[in-house]
This record gives sequence, structure tokens and C-alpha cells, in this order.
Amino acid sequence: MSADARATLVDLGWISLWFVLIIFVGFGLRDPWPADEPRFASVALDMLRSGNWLIPHAGGDLYQDKPPLHFWLMAIGYSLTGSLRAGFLLPSMLASLGTLWLVYDLLRRLHGREAARLAAVTLVCCVHYVMTTRGAQIDATLIFFCTLALWGLLRQLLLGAPAVFALVGACAAGLGVIDKAVGFLTLALLPLAALLARRFGTTAVPRATWWQVPVVFVLTIMLWLVPMLLHVASVGSPELIAYRDELLFKQTVTRYAQAWHHIRPWYYYLVEVIPALWLPLSALLFWLVPRWRDDWRERRMAVWLPLLWALLVIVFFSLSTGKRGVYVLPALPALVIAAAPHLPQLFAYRSVQRLSLALALLLVVPGVLVATGSVFGVGVVKELIEGSELLSLVPVYAFAIAATVAWLVALRWRPLLAWPLVLACLAVSWGVGVAPQINGERSASTFVRQMLAQVPREAELGLLAYREQYLLYLDREVVNFGHARWREGDAEAFDAARWLAGDGKRVLLVAEHYLDRCFAANPRQPVGVSSDEQWFLVTGVPASDCIARGNPTKVIRYQPPLGVLN
Repeated sequence: MSADARATLVDLGWISLWFVLIIFVGFGLRDPWPADEPRFASVALDMLRSGNWLIPHAGGDLYQDKPPLHFWLMAIGYSLTGSLRAGFLLPSMLASLGTLWLVYDLLRRLHGREAARLAAVTLVCCVHYVMTTRGAQIDATLIFFCTLALWGLLRQLLLGAPAVFALVGACAAGLGVIDKAVGFLTLALLPLAALLARRFGTTAVPRATWWQVPVVFVLTIMLWLVPMLLHVASVGSPELIAYRDELLFKQTVTRYAQAWHHIRPWYYYLVEVIPALWLPLSALLFWLVPRWRDDWRERRMAVWLPLLWALLVIVFFSLSTGKRGVYVLPALPALVIAAAPHLPQLFAYRSVQRLSLALALLLVVPGVLVATGSVFGVGVVKELIEGSELLSLVPVYAFAIAATVAWLVALRWRPLLAWPLVLACLAVSWGVGVAPQINGERSASTFVRQMLAQVPREAELGLLAYREQYLLYLDREVVNFGHARWREGDAEAFDAARWLAGDGKRVLLVAEHYLDRCFAANPRQPVGVSSDEQWFLVTGVPASDCIARGNPTKVIRYQPPLGVLN
């Protein structure tokens, strides 16, 4: 093995170590948590149970919000691990590590090992990257596919690599579409590269790339889209036609152009997301912006092409009225790539090293205050801890001590490491100490098992406006009335009322806010609090007007995927 190859392996080892300490720690120690993780996990498990990998279902109902690729990956994760806790997080873990390695590999070729290593570590220390890739959100795998597309396309556009790299990028962009629709944005690199080439007077985009990349991109999408469309056409049911139209149009074009939730002002990303959630990179913009201006004058395409693409992503999602912080996350690795050639110089500045110390204090000080306040019985801290479901404060004390020591060590020997070290302390204490303690409450596994223990086996159990996490812990067949029907007002309550009235042996799980409408006079039994609501097991005959307005065709018998992981 050559010296260069050994050095690269050492760099990848260090990057992987930071990944383990900040992202991977706690893997397999918790169940899926709301909001989205339980839904995605149950969809993937149902794919394994039913063998229907083409059309996703949630609780037995069609799930048209997202394409299926992420669910395929989770299902594969379950198959490989045989575990709910490991399987649902495995795609995100691999995607997170893969993104870091891709960023390193591209930058090593563009700017050298030091810039590449510092950029990868900076990315793994960004708050938003940590928050997203530690969970099972679709955005973790989307970031990977977008970064893989950038890696392939930039290797040809900036380094003159063979066309096959651009085609790999095109395929990754197509997979990004099957993952979460917006993977097509990576193809904007081609017109951006052409504009920059004209402006800078550099080599233009190869002609073959202009047609090969879109063709491979479309063919990749067709691998899923054509079978899905053929299946819908062959069955021809109104439900599947509605699924197709919702997925292809409402959840994409309509959701972007006429968003119906997550409404935010145009400056949301610039004011509320990037400054805080993209730390520490966002704090470096003070030094980076003047250098990027110089890069423009010096016609450095390797900086400005990924930078323009990152800006394009931010502008694209800012133009939509519906905004979530994760929408712009694919731009974060591109912004790191644009910053990379300047990081070795910036990280040598004392001001940047002091910045790392200051940012780390934002984590250390609250931890120390909470730990100290709990020791001395401070009222506010005591109330905070009592509402946290923590059974032991050992992780809190451990973080306070470890983070303080790490900060002092960094202050004495290497100030730049203050933020990564303290962040690692937080990740370890949370992943190993805190998350397992609150898992029963956050996942609702404790609540569901308590509820099931109160329902006789011979009774028929129905779930009204259930939470997706409940599906993961069921031990019997249940009835529900559709997925996410909150958009239909009281219609789901009417359907549940009609079902409950049909047999005296039926039991319905109902949240408190649904009782007055249809079940005010019914016998009820409290079963506990979950998702900030009191839940009841209801029997008897509901209000007659609710029964009359119920639709018997909305009843879904759902068989939980018992034994799938065994």
C-alpha cells in the first residue's frame, strides 16, 4: 500500500471516529420516536410482512406522502439486523457516514488532505447534520443521494474525470427523487457550470454530459415509476388512482406552489434555520464571505460551483410558502465543500479558536447549571427534571463533568477542539444515558403495552385517530379507520362510532378531545397519557347521529407485522 493510500485511510479513520462519537453513539438503544420515525418504521415493516414493496401502506391504508425508497432501505435494514431498534436507524447511519466520506474524497482531490479532513469534521459537527442523521428521517438518506450526485458530477466538471462519474451522479439524483422527490435539484449543476464557464472563461460542460445525465436520471426514476403506474392502471381502483395523483402531483407540485402547512416567511431559512442550526459553519461565514468574493475575482470554479448550487437550493425552498428546516439540508455539504480550501487558514486564527471555545460554552453552561441546580434543589431545575421522565440524573452529571473537563483541556492545549469535544460529550450522554431512560415514554411502547393489558383477548379493539407509534407494539389484529384523517374533521369519529355500535364486544381507544362529539355517554376506562393526551377505552353505543353518519367502508382491519423481525 502506498504512503498516500495509508494517509487517506488514517484520515477516514479519524473522520469515522468523530462519526461514532457524535452520530452513531446510542445506536440500537431506542425505538422509533415521533413525529415521523414510527410512521416510516411501520410502513417498512408492513412491506416485509405483506410482500408489497411497490405501494406503501400505513396501518393498512395507502400512504401517498412519500416515494418508497427510504422504506425499502429500512426494510432491508430490518432484514439484515432482525431488530426494530437497529433496522430503522441503519439507513441513516450508513448515509451519514457515506456523506462524510464522499465530501472527504472529493475535497482531497480538489484541495488536498488537510482541507478535506477539516471539512468532513466540520460537517459532522454541524448541529443540523447531527440532529437529522442521528434519527430516521428521510432527509438523512436524501442528503447522501444529493451528495453522491454532487460527488459524481463535480468530479467530471471540475476534475475532468470520465463520464461514468457524471452518470453515477445522475443515477444518485434519480434515487434522490425516489427517496424524497427533490433530488432533481442536483441536475442544476449543469446549467450553473455552463454559466460559470462562460463567466470565468474556463472549459465548458462536455456536450455528451448534457444529454447523458438527464437520460440516466430519467431512466433511474422509471425503474420505480413505470411499475407503479402499470400496477395502478392494471388494478384501476379509485383508491390507487387517488394515491398516484396525490403522490405525483399534490405532494410535489401543489405542496411546493400552494403549501397547506408549515407556512413560514420568505426569510425563515436565513433568520431562523441557518444561523443557529448550521453552527459552527454559519459562524465562519464572517470570514468566508470575503474569501469567496476573492475566489470570484480569481475565477475559482471549484469554490463557486458548489457555492452557487447551495444558494440555489436555499432560494428554491425560500420561494415556497411551506418551509421546514430539513428542506435545505442538502445544501449544507455543498456549503462545506465551498468553504473547504479556506478552512486550514481559518482554523489557525486565534479568533476562530476562541469562537470554538465560546460555542462550546453554549452547551457546557446549561449542563453545569442543570446539574448544580439539581444537587441544590433549585425549584425551576427540579420542575424541569420531574417533567423529563428521567429516572436517573447520572447522564446529566456525567455530561456536566465530562464537558467541563473537555472544555478545559481544549482551552489549555487545542482550543479549536472545544466544540467537537463538548458536542461528543453531549451526544454520548444523550445516546447512552438519556435516550434509553425516556424511550418508553417517547416511543409510546409503555403506554401501548399497558393499554393492551386492559383489553381482553376476545374483545375486538379499534383505534380512533391513533398515533403511528402505536402500530409498532400491537400484539393482535386491530381495526382503524384510515391514516391521517384529521383533514376530514369529525368524519373518522363518525366511522368509529358506527363500527363500535355494531357489536357489544368491541372496544375503542379514544383520545379525550374526541369524547364529547360522539362518546360522551359511553362507558369509558382511562388508560393513561400519551402524546400529551389522555386516552380512554370506550364501550357501548355512541351518539345516534354519529352512528348514522358513519361510513362502514372505512373500516380497516390491520394485522401487525408480528414475527417479521424473528
